[in-house]
Amino acid sequence: MDRKFNVRVYGICFNEKNELLVADELIKGREITKLPGGGLEFGEGTIDCVRREFVEETGQEVEVLSHFYTTDFFVPSAFNPRSQVISIYYLVKFLKPPAFKVTAKPFDFPVRDADVFVFRWMPASIIHPDEFTFAIDKRVAEMLRAKMA
Repeated sequence: MDRKFNVRVYGICFNEKNELLVADELIKGREITKLPGGGLEFGEGTIDCVRREFVEETGQEVEVLSHFYTTDFFVPSAFNPRSQVISIYYLVKFLKPPAFKVTAKPFDFPVRDADVFVFRWMPASIIHPDEFTFAIDKRVAEMLRAKMA
């Protein structure tokens, strides 16, 4: 049986108001809330990946502050059950004040085209596993809540 690993790298970024940057995406017609980041490319390190993903998605560079979490339980891909997802999360901060577009309302897409996304700042007070779509992001939300308690 041909099984694959899907390595994903994400950034946990808070602003000066203690709000967490989240991405609302429309993927294959499904509304998803997740942390910014994406897939590791062959030959790329995980820190380079999170930096690249932030530049691609926000147009801005980040500094990686520290490792936060790596998946420690089995998670099949939501899009390919023959693939196991391993996600790595880093605490990051923008090198310059954020200047990209954000929305205040979840899933406030300008158009509902395939694979569209928007960013919003989520107040730390409402970070909860139920706010996120994927199992690993839910675990990270639990960890963030515990750190803030």
